[in-house]
Amino acid sequence: MSKFKSALFVLLALAFLFVPWFWVPARNWAPGLAVLFGILFSVLWGNPFLSYTSRITSPLLGATIVGMGFGMKLMEVLQAGGSGFLYTLVGISLGLGLGTLLGRFLKIPRNASCLVSVGTSICGGSAIAAAAPALRAKSHEIAMASATVFALNAVALWVFPFVGHKLGFTEEQFGYWAALGIHDTSSVVGASMAYGEEALRIGTTVKLARALWIIPVTLFISWFVAEPEEGQRRKFQLKVPWFIPCFIAAAALVTFLPQWLPATASAVIATGGFLKDLSKYLMIVTLFLIGANLSREKLKELGLRPVLQGLALWIVLATLWCLAIYWGWVKTTA
Repeated sequence: MSKFKSALFVLLALAFLFVPWFWVPARNWAPGLAVLFGILFSVLWGNPFLSYTSRITSPLLGATIVGMGFGMKLMEVLQAGGSGFLYTLVGISLGLGLGTLLGRFLKIPRNASCLVSVGTSICGGSAIAAAAPALRAKSHEIAMASATVFALNAVALWVFPFVGHKLGFTEEQFGYWAALGIHDTSSVVGASMAYGEEALRIGTTVKLARALWIIPVTLFISWFVAEPEEGQRRKFQLKVPWFIPCFIAAAALVTFLPQWLPATASAVIATGGFLKDLSKYLMIVTLFLIGANLSREKLKELGLRPVLQGLALWIVLATLWCLAIYWGWVKTTA
């Protein structure tokens, strides 16, 4: 039975790689199904490779994001990221402030409340991982915050595209909404991918601009929120996502290399397009593996109050951004 379960797990992962690649209709629903199948497999049957998948999902996610950069123009990336700067600042400030108030109202321990607020406001698991050392958070607090944010990300993969189509959002509008309203980068990419190529480009770049706020927010937590150890001074605790500068470098390479070496133009464009397509389908596999990392034990660690905090915070922020985009308060076109 163990060998059969392992073989079935591998076959499912391969199916989520190759079926959307060769069967076009599958590309719209594959991201949502991937994370759902991963959760169901792990919770109902157990992930046979849990120790392995928990280690590779983060670097695999980063690699797929960098790969997508090979299919994008640097100027478009910078323009989308720059135009989303003010919106991300507003959203993160609102999220952290509202999250703090909800945490106090629900009487949630400070570290747990802060991790949920940071994960919801910035970029899910990456922000939690960056803030946890600064707070000296305990393992169960990190697991609880991560599981809460992840569960909401899984829901967003289904809800956002459905609502976006019902409201008649353009791909540009949806890209901004996904980038500003969904926590984790993987779910932003997955939802945007299901909506269209332009939604994917904007969603990815604006989301990465939002992720850069990990740096100042972590510094703020280190200096003004975290309690220093007895006899120790406050100190910086930083964990910068490596895939952000690599994504920009990839876009710069395919933008400028054809100009510097015209003879390589066609090869560079073709290779960049292939790497972008490959990364899109590897992202779907990554979503399956991320879903499979949600074990029964992690579900048991979820307390009701942190879940309520994360849910309320997510609904408020996602709704506000949705209405702002729908009413034209957020500029989504150049």
